[in-house]
Amino acid sequence: MLGKIKMNAFARRLRRTAPSSGDCHNELVTPPAHSRVNGWSLPLHSFQLIGWLVYSYMAVVAFGIYIPLLPPPWASAVYAVVGITFLFHLVAHLLAVSIDPADPSVRARKNYSLPMPVLDRKKHPHVIQNLHCHLCEVDVGSRVKHCSNCNKCIADFDHHCKWLNNCVGGKNYWCFFVTVASAALGLLVLLLLVLFIFIEAMANPALLRTSPHFDSIRENGTWLVFLPLVPLETSQAGLLVLAFATFLLALVSFLLLGHLLGFHIYLLTRNMSTYDYVVKQRHTNAPREKLETAAQSASSKSVSVQHLPHVETTIDCDAPLPGKTSALRYQDKGQIAGPLSAAFCTEMDGLRQNPGNAVTSFPHLPKSHSQRLPGGVNADDAVFWRQGKDEWMAAQGFPRRVSGEGAPVAQNPLGSSVMKPMVDHQQQQMTLPPQELP
Repeated sequence: MLGKIKMNAFARRLRRTAPSSGDCHNELVTPPAHSRVNGWSLPLHSFQLIGWLVYSYMAVVAFGIYIPLLPPPWASAVYAVVGITFLFHLVAHLLAVSIDPADPSVRARKNYSLPMPVLDRKKHPHVIQNLHCHLCEVDVGSRVKHCSNCNKCIADFDHHCKWLNNCVGGKNYWCFFVTVASAALGLLVLLLLVLFIFIEAMANPALLRTSPHFDSIRENGTWLVFLPLVPLETSQAGLLVLAFATFLLALVSFLLLGHLLGFHIYLLTRNMSTYDYVVKQRHTNAPREKLETAAQSASSKSVSVQHLPHVETTIDCDAPLPGKTSALRYQDKGQIAGPLSAAFCTEMDGLRQNPGNAVTSFPHLPKSHSQRLPGGVNADDAVFWRQGKDEWMAAQGFPRRVSGEGAPVAQNPLGSSVMKPMVDHQQQQMTLPPQELP
């Protein structure tokens, strides 16, 4: 049992320094196990394989199918131009892939067979600080950048090229530039060649059948490829379909490489690297992105406010008014009920019909201070009618009403006394007239 416990204890990975998968709180950053020497270091990138396949296909099609079909004076010239272009591209491509673009201090002290150390972000927020690389553990220059793909410091870093599977720096930049320029020139010549073959094969096929190997072929629909070493027969339709496919592939490749070549010519005129251009664009676009984000958030808020549902309040002019609340009591009547003021309802209708101009919805304010009671009775007429009622009650022998009787009084919360409010002249004017006199 003790032996099993010891084996289990030693089997655990107690010396692990790299972060475990899914641990987002670990500040340790694990680079690849080893640094890459050049573009031939494994693993190879898929773009690198595609580039070599396209180059091989173009070379086979150009030298084995289409250039031998040209007339003798033109065939030799095209052989020379396309041959020199493709040879320059091959040499520059091999050099750009094979050169190690690392900083001299890295190549002098670095052993590519040793694993890379683990970077602790708590101690070193950046890989290179104060011209010292904490991963390569060497002092570097001001234009040196640490490539995370190659896992080493690159002198005069420009960019990491996936087509070369290698970094482009000061040591192999011109090899990279010649690779792009020679490929663009070779594709341009190949485009013109394939276009000429395609047109002449339909318009004047005799111009393309000048080779002595065509003398033994009687049918005009039969063509020979891979002249003059290995003549193989093919149909005209197959030759044209292959020419069309080659033209499309060469056109797409030429547009991509032409764009890349023009971009690097622009950088050379500005004395900038690709890395400098990317950093400049980030600093330029950062304030613009912030402004666009703020504008989008403001527009979204305004749109959300505009799409709020319209709420209309309805007022029931015929609803009875409660005569008492939880804090008010009446001395003479427990509850009064009556419709809302007709003037108030008229004003509300005016507001609904003319919501943009609320001042014009109150025409009675500048004209007169008189108010109308329910049923169309003027407030002044109500006062006069109230006086007449008091005189009639006095003539009949009823005691005269004291001012303030029948007015609502507030009850003391402690229940010890009743506080009677003063009734002003405006409340007396708003008293409702009785429906019939006794």
